[in-house]
Amino acid sequence: MWPRLVANKILGKRLSSSNFVADFPGDSRTCSLLDISSLGQPSLSDNTIRKDNFHDYNTWNVGGIAPQEDLDISDWLDTPNNICDIYVFGFQEIVPLRASNVLGSENSKVSMKWNSLIREALNKKIQYCLEKQKYNHKQLGIRAQKTSVIEDEKAVFESSIPEDFRCVICKQMVGILISVWIRSDLRPYVRHPSVSCVGCGIMGLGNKGSVSVRFRLHETSFCFVCSHLASGGREGDEKLRNSDVAEIFSRTSFHRRPSLDLARNILDHDRVILLGDLNYRVSLPEATTRLLVDRKEWNALLDNDQLRMGLVKGQVFEGWQEGLIKFAPTYKYCLKSNVYFGCAEGQRGGKWRAPAWCDRIIWHGEGLQQHVYTRGESNLSDHRPVKAMFTAEVQVSSTLKGLQKFFLSERSPCDCIRDQILS
Repeated sequence: MWPRLVANKILGKRLSSSNFVADFPGDSRTCSLLDISSLGQPSLSDNTIRKDNFHDYNTWNVGGIAPQEDLDISDWLDTPNNICDIYVFGFQEIVPLRASNVLGSENSKVSMKWNSLIREALNKKIQYCLEKQKYNHKQLGIRAQKTSVIEDEKAVFESSIPEDFRCVICKQMVGILISVWIRSDLRPYVRHPSVSCVGCGIMGLGNKGSVSVRFRLHETSFCFVCSHLASGGREGDEKLRNSDVAEIFSRTSFHRRPSLDLARNILDHDRVILLGDLNYRVSLPEATTRLLVDRKEWNALLDNDQLRMGLVKGQVFEGWQEGLIKFAPTYKYCLKSNVYFGCAEGQRGGKWRAPAWCDRIIWHGEGLQQHVYTRGESNLSDHRPVKAMFTAEVQVSSTLKGLQKFFLSERSPCDCIRDQILS
């Protein structure tokens, strides 16, 4: 029985590893001459135009707990002033990591539910920004009557608000789920989406591992890696996590067409973000760790954080960067509580874990600048969600932009990717 289940699982993984879920626009505009995806690989001139866009990244280990119908994740999207251009959501343990889920087929109903919650939250964000825009315009009208403000000053308060967001890639492997959403007006400029799954853990079947996705936005390649590494706070567990990292980098491989110059491996991409439950712990006695957590002495704890030490010494994720951590450890909490497990009287059973920053977001490559790195406070699971916001440089072909302006007048879709500054 077990050999048959394992064989079916391995075969199923191979057959479905390159498949993913996405929104496909139904209007005819996306099939026009000006749809970049229909033009194929454009020939570039020597000079390109750089644009910045805002990216919002979120990772959360939900501990195998299915989201309730009224779960509101809009606080993840609480970005200052403007809507981001791209949102990336990474989840771990969207299903309990028991044998039936590891060996069985993926529960798409759970991933569909998370995607539904994301869509609802993004729509709510759009409505909020529209109301804010109307208020700003009203205030400007009042001010213009009093001070004769010129019309151009209204542009300061204008914000490019999309009609909606499209899911360009959504992929699940056992409990790991990554979902990438982009503004609808930028969707035509996303090309060559692809996925690659690497199963680690029990027999490599995917209870741990990574789901990586990639695409090109204009002429810049992006790769997002959602990971769940080996758990445990005992001596030797850190080496297992490092081994998972090495396996993910060596085995991740994207489909490559001979006629196109596409990146095949993770580090071949221009902009790379890795997010997930990396499970690195604090290398201090448990009593010392809990004492420093009570005192909120984050720097003393981070000096002994396994991932931070590995990044500094180049022992793991060589060449990668992480922003400053100014928030409390994200693991392990009592369910439906703000109390770390092991700190409340009368607790019995469960995994005894000292607090740690298990949930992280790191990046590799030029052209990325982090503006926000913080955690959320949803107590659905024993982890707290973590989010980061970046601006990313995107290369836009000057030749192609000129062609668009010829057909679309002076305001082309490229101009919708505007420089935005956090206030």
